[in-house]
Amino acid sequence: MLWGCFAAGGTGALHKINGIMRMENYVDIFKQHLKTSVRKLKLGRKWVFQMDNDPMHTSKVVAKWLKDNKVKVLEWPSQSPDLTPIEHFWAELKKRVRVRRPTNLTQLHQLCQEEWAKFT
Repeated sequence: MLWGCFAAGGTGALHKINGIMRMENYVDIFKQHLKTSVRKLKLGRKWVFQMDNDPMHTSKVVAKWLKDNKVKVLEWPSQSPDLTPIEHFWAELKKRVRVRRPTNLTQLHQLCQEEWAKFT
């Protein structure tokens, strides 16, 4: 499983998740990658974070971290996968990586990182 983010100016971090994803892991990903990605993408102070309404994303633990760190979150309708732009990124990433035919998990991760970096 991967976590990634992007903005109009390009891609931010792409993070490999080992094992089962839990709310605490999601907060750890934010701690490690969200603000770094905001700086890399040169978003300044007036950016808005978008995520879908997955129960993990809307949990109290995640909501508290976002609030405590002053992350403005775009309100989002339930069950709207076609409206979530990241889903189109995932589909394109899968297509690009599949063509390169990875043979193991290490290579799969490396190819995902390479292709992710190519998105503009």
